[in-house]
Amino acid sequence: MGIIKVTVIDREGQPHELDAPTDMNMNMMELCKSYELPVEGTCGGMAMCASCHMYLESDTHLPEKSDAEEDMLDQAFFVKGNSRLGCQIHLADSMDGMIVRLAEVGS
Repeated sequence: MGIIKVTVIDREGQPHELDAPTDMNMNMMELCKSYELPVEGTCGGMAMCASCHMYLESDTHLPEKSDAEEDMLDQAFFVKGNSRLGCQIHLADSMDGMIVRLAEVGS
């Protein structure tokens, strides 16, 4: 069973070290929700709402953003160069040690 460690920094700046399974086809949005971190995932992981917006804080290599992810980030608040949608980050063994920060919530 593949388990990696990822750190999620919440909106108050508190880090949470999470055990993340890599053999369940889970993404970062689902992982955060399973640990009851404040990630909504309103669209259910379809890259249609940006309520799982986060920043990649580590130098972890991630797959390129899809067109759908790019389009949604174009409409999101507080977008930075390291912005990603948590629903589009599918957990993999190569992400061990990854650090992400939850993005501020826009209005």
